Amino acid sequence: MMLKTLTSTLLAAGVLLAASSAHAETVNLQQAVAMSLAADPRVKEREQVVEAARALLEEAKGNAGWRISANAFIGLAPEVEGGFYQGGAYSGTVPRTDGDNLDGVSDWTHLDFALIKPLFTFGKIEHYGEAAQGNVDVKRGELSKTQGDIVYDTKRAYFGYLTARDIRVFLEDIQSRLDRAIASVDRNLKEENGESKQSDLYALQTAKGLLSKYVHQSRAIEKVSLDGLKVLTGVGLKTELAVVDERIAPVPFPQVELADLHARALQDRPEMRQLEAGLRARRALVAAKKADRMPNVYAGVIGQFNYASNRERLDNPYLTDPFNGGGLTPVVGVKWDSVFGVTDARINQAQAELEALNHKKAFAVSGIPFEVSEAYVNAKANLDAQQELAEGATAARRWMIASLADLSAGIESAGTVADAIRNYVLVHTEYLRTVNDYNMNVAQLARLTGELR
Repeated sequence: MMLKTLTSTLLAAGVLLAASSAHAETVNLQQAVAMSLAADPRVKEREQVVEAARALLEEAKGNAGWRISANAFIGLAPEVEGGFYQGGAYSGTVPRTDGDNLDGVSDWTHLDFALIKPLFTFGKIEHYGEAAQGNVDVKRGELSKTQGDIVYDTKRAYFGYLTARDIRVFLEDIQSRLDRAIASVDRNLKEENGESKQSDLYALQTAKGLLSKYVHQSRAIEKVSLDGLKVLTGVGLKTELAVVDERIAPVPFPQVELADLHARALQDRPEMRQLEAGLRARRALVAAKKADRMPNVYAGVIGQFNYASNRERLDNPYLTDPFNGGGLTPVVGVKWDSVFGVTDARINQAQAELEALNHKKAFAVSGIPFEVSEAYVNAKANLDAQQELAEGATAARRWMIASLADLSAGIESAGTVADAIRNYVLVHTEYLRTVNDYNMNVAQLARLTGELR
């Protein structure tokens, strides 16, 4: 019985362990980026905006197809018995004169329709279709820009978490070293062996208070960054998430010349593709507004049907009976619907919007290379800085270890130890932050050049 109970307990524990493992996620940077792009609602939103733009394009193209207009109703008409001539006769020479007499009412069913297809619109459909296609490309550029922003935000959360975690682990190590030093000084003071002074204890306790503040701050930043990464990747705040990287490290510097990065940004950056698409759309819109001045040539079929059950049918080729009868005929026609002053104003408006976009492009052509150069220079500066800081942090660590050893031997003051610890903390945390800044400079450079990874 005991064996059976133990077996059941182990199986239950195994199930719980498997369930907890199923909820844990371990990702590297590329996996986090892919998960963010798949999970972020902003991508889904932009995709639907693109679909809406495609629907507008289909609408513009659909104007070249068949169209139908119809009107049908059931109403009332005066009742009439007999023929067209005096006394209701069906033949004679004297028309009836009792038109003002109302002998009753009749139901009246009416239908008229037109089935039309444009033959030639002087470019209206083509130009509006081209403008709609340009709008689709603009929306696609917005989607690409949103995806680039998501990649950048994911990298910021990922590297921010690594930086905060490394700083927290580092500070906790320094904290433990400082606690041991404080305990050693406190023990010397209690033993009154002359190896430590009361001021040494105060100096170390002061450094501990300041260090504790930074430890608490790094823990908070670590949690916030990890939660942000959970939200971006879509795993949820309640899911355990871990990263593959054991520590933050500088990413490779782009092995591309700055001039090549300029050219890549002007060609591949989503904003530039949006500008080019917007210019195509605006040019097509100006042409379409000019074409609105011209008529439309069309062909089709028009017809009409009327029926009143309580009226005698009038059969006369020279007269039309609006209540009984009908007809159907193929047609070829020209329709012109233009208000000259309004059309001119719309042309001027479209032309002004085109010129505004041309000026915006001119600014982008000069401004985008500057943005790329700024990110490139900052990345190079932080690359060199973190290399120098790494050497400085190594020297500061040696200074701290030597000072702690000298303090234990009674040949060094606590004030000097506190200075050594303070400088080591400053240099090493600045090194970690600089690595994070450098990595984000590279990420910004990738975003500015239209790179999506």
